[in-house]
Amino acid sequence: MKPGIYKHSKKGNEYKVHFIAKNSETLEDMVVYEALYENDISKYWVRPVSMFEEIVEINGEKVPRFIWIREK
Repeated sequence: MKPGIYKHSKKGNEYKVHFIAKNSETLEDMVVYEALYENDISKYWVRPVSMFEEIVEINGEKVPRFIWIREK
């Protein structure tokens, strides 16, 4: 996974990918990323790499869930 700033395809929010970590129970690769917008729930998030990189359908078009837009 390329570090940097990604845009969420559905909402348009930007996130900064920091690094990949391992789930301690399953050893699944997890993306650790930061919301670059005001968010009252949490600033930092984790998501399985497989989910972060998956293709989703938005308005009938298949696109990546997150799109890399620039370096940090």
